[in-house]
Amino acid sequence: MSESVSTVHAVALAQAALAGRAEDLVLLDVSKLTVLADQFLIFTGNSDRHVRALAERIEVDGRERGRKPMCREGERQGRWVLLDYGDVVVHIFDPQTREFYNIVQLWADAPRIDVPPPPLVIDTPDSE
Repeated sequence: MSESVSTVHAVALAQAALAGRAEDLVLLDVSKLTVLADQFLIFTGNSDRHVRALAERIEVDGRERGRKPMCREGERQGRWVLLDYGDVVVHIFDPQTREFYNIVQLWADAPRIDVPPPPLVIDTPDSE
């Protein structure tokens, strides 16, 4: 069975988050549970600065793939940033806010999608 375009996009965003050292990443398939989105991508940054940097990384990666979020919320405080791509909703939390809202538990009936590690990028020196 082939992956949907939505799942491919969600996995690519998840890999970008992992490359930015996101913690406790979970990708949920909520397509059978809500009309809000097909997937929820949830992860944690270790500080407000890290949360904002992860949001920027995700947005840049999405734009490189021809996708722009329809909505971006919460960046100023850096406690819970939400990027809404329509089919994929990205939730980036600081540790305390994630624990308080516990949205992974709220969507416990949603199947988890495995995310392979991001591809390694190896810089090689120019040979001259």
